[in-house]
Amino acid sequence: MDGTRPDDEVLAHYQERYDEARRLAPGGDGTGAIEAIRTLELLARHLPPPPGRVLDVGGGPGFYARRLTAGGYEVHLLDPVPRHVEAAARPDGGLPAPVSAALGDARALDHSDASFDAALLLGPLYHLTGHDHRVAALREARRVVRPGGVVAAAAITRFASAIDGLDSGFVDDPAFVEILRRDLDEGQHRNPSGHPAYFTTAFLHHPEELREEMAEAGFGDIVVYAVEGISWAASDLSERLEDPERREIVLEIVRATETDPALLGASPHLLGIGRA
Repeated sequence: MDGTRPDDEVLAHYQERYDEARRLAPGGDGTGAIEAIRTLELLARHLPPPPGRVLDVGGGPGFYARRLTAGGYEVHLLDPVPRHVEAAARPDGGLPAPVSAALGDARALDHSDASFDAALLLGPLYHLTGHDHRVAALREARRVVRPGGVVAAAAITRFASAIDGLDSGFVDDPAFVEILRRDLDEGQHRNPSGHPAYFTTAFLHHPEELREEMAEAGFGDIVVYAVEGISWAASDLSERLEDPERREIVLEIVRATETDPALLGASPHLLGIGRA
């Protein structure tokens, strides 16, 4: 995904093969649910209080946009995948649709300077495989946010596929091991096998790389958080999240280690928070 338009393989992955709307839903092995819980928790901690204007860049089918809209924000969503934009434009489960949902490119936002109180990039950075394109997307987010406004940018960590491969048993497949070797060496994830569970074209960050890219884009007050942290180590994570007392213990552990440099890389996702 190094040109001016989303890579065809990435676009086809989300448009035709993978249902992103299901990924953050409760159930399964709990990894999607803990990602959603923690992302919403970190956003609540750092976003200005509602009402405020939020630009959700690469907002997918609207999981976060709907919840922020329900919380009183004026949310505008952009995504390069038509299927996502169509889904985001509809209310879901009693949650309202954002004010607008449109096709767009994170590297060239069709919005005025300083026109939002906050911007989210919860997907673009890991599908922009070139360094310059990631920094361009971050600079665009900074441009459209008012001075002092917040930008939250998500990344997949360099070791996420190793964690997932060991947990799922994918490492027994030589094709996956080849993918994993390149992930660990370069952070450039490719899936020539076409296996739907082996993800699509992506870049996997070292934690310090996310901080450095945000600094290069001109942000200040940067903090990089572990989203799921080491919660994946619980083999019964989904069941723990369904029990309020057990869930709180999981969250307490994740919060206590959320910025520890020794453990940031052990979290499948990171969230960088910076101010324009």
